[in-house]
Amino acid sequence: FSVSWSREKADSTKSRLEAEATISLNSNGIAYIPAFSLDKPAIIGAFSLVKGRFSYDPQLSYGLDLKPWIIDNWFHYRMVDRSAFELKAGAVFSAFFSELETLDEPVLQVQKYLAAELVASYSFGPSSSLAFTYLIDRGQDPGTLSGHFFNLQAERSEIKLGQKGMLLASVQVFYIDYTGHNDGLFTAAYLSASIRNVPFSVFFQGIQDLWTNLDPSPAFKWNVGLAYHIATGGF
Repeated sequence: FSVSWSREKADSTKSRLEAEATISLNSNGIAYIPAFSLDKPAIIGAFSLVKGRFSYDPQLSYGLDLKPWIIDNWFHYRMVDRSAFELKAGAVFSAFFSELETLDEPVLQVQKYLAAELVASYSFGPSSSLAFTYLIDRGQDPGTLSGHFFNLQAERSEIKLGQKGMLLASVQVFYIDYTGHNDGLFTAAYLSASIRNVPFSVFFQGIQDLWTNLDPSPAFKWNVGLAYHIATGGF
């Protein structure tokens, strides 16, 4: 289940402030790097404040018990912003939460990460695009991981399904190279179906490892959900 809304100032283009938010309920929480997941239902809130070429894009992820899982604070800057090509740089401060078993009761511990990314995307038209992402990740606490993430993703939206049905589909191939022999090559697919002018949609997400030395092997992971979208214009 997803609720999203946006708000922007009805002012000049230079001073316009745009805000968006999406809150979703997922059958299996999938992280920003899809090789990692919560392995149980999760509530994920993604927010965005955009002004000109700058944006602040935090993401909050919780289990259904409302215990925090991941809190990301993303900052982005669009270095190149053309009709068909975009080059964007980003930096994030992340907090990853996990339960540590003790003799008395589980204790929630947090591990901090700093990362930077570069995203290049090319649009072949209003509904087709290809994007490449490189992320360098650095754990800041003892026991944390550091590594690299490479991702190539193709997306096609507004695929007609009958007279009113619409599909959005994307496929990606990504590679992770993290310390402690946490490496692997993966493929993932995302499919969303909706009816034109109806705010509901259903989606499916699947991730399959092609090769990995992660132990235990993540094998095939999937995530399904029902989404409800709300969007408002400028104020």
